[in-house]
Amino acid sequence: MTEDGAVHGADGLRLIALAEIPDGGAREVTATVDGVAESVIVVREGGSARAYINVCPHAGHRLDWSPGNFLFDKNRLVCAVHGACFERMSGLCVAGPCRGDSLRPVEVGADAGWVVLRG
Repeated sequence: MTEDGAVHGADGLRLIALAEIPDGGAREVTATVDGVAESVIVVREGGSARAYINVCPHAGHRLDWSPGNFLFDKNRLVCAVHGACFERMSGLCVAGPCRGDSLRPVEVGADAGWVVLRG
């Protein structure tokens, strides 16, 4: 544990236990990315996780419909403001006003059941 209370695993800073994210779902965490505290969406598929900055590339709004609550439709993350649909594990927008754009990825990995921030 560091002075600020952060816990480090072998591969990076622990963000959330994988078991705390429903399989096929998402959770919000706060993480320092490039020196800035950001709202980060962590999505899970089985034993894998991906993470993205919680901002839609269309108009810069948060994706959650209320803090930490995300909409999914056919395994796609849906922006609560304009309905853009993003592939959960790639972040690619496949429908809506920003089709072809992607969510900004955050580099994460797995370490002993934890999703860890890398970099």
